[in-house]
Amino acid sequence: MELFDDVESILDHKGHQVWFIGPEATVFDAIRWMSEKNVGALLVIESGDLLGIISERDYTRKVILKDRSSKHTTVREIMTEDVQTIRADATVEEAMRIMTRHHFRHLPVVDRDGHVTGLVSIGDLVERTIATQRLVLEQLEGYIIGRYPG
Repeated sequence: MELFDDVESILDHKGHQVWFIGPEATVFDAIRWMSEKNVGALLVIESGDLLGIISERDYTRKVILKDRSSKHTTVREIMTEDVQTIRADATVEEAMRIMTRHHFRHLPVVDRDGHVTGLVSIGDLVERTIATQRLVLEQLEGYIIGRYPG
């Protein structure tokens, strides 16, 4: 682990697996898929193109609170279409800034051509930030007690 990790290092650690669903699937199927995979969001992909993202938050706000049927509502109807993405070489800090500014918990990672290569969550970023801070503290402590040359 480096002091200033990039998003790629998180994907290398957690894996590049991306769970996705098509836009014409029902919301019920999307929620079931999220439950099976123990994730809070799915990318909405059709023919290799990122069309949107659907999250548990979308479900609660756009289906449950509006008294809609998850078995009769399609993913396309409630997905978030304006998906922010980030490149793998961006820093963890940049990813956190984007997620905080836009108030979302999942951020697709794309390559130079815009193809999805992974997905990071706010939990992934917080975990890495805490680990990095722990490393910095250990190094400072080592320096103070003379374990590392100055």
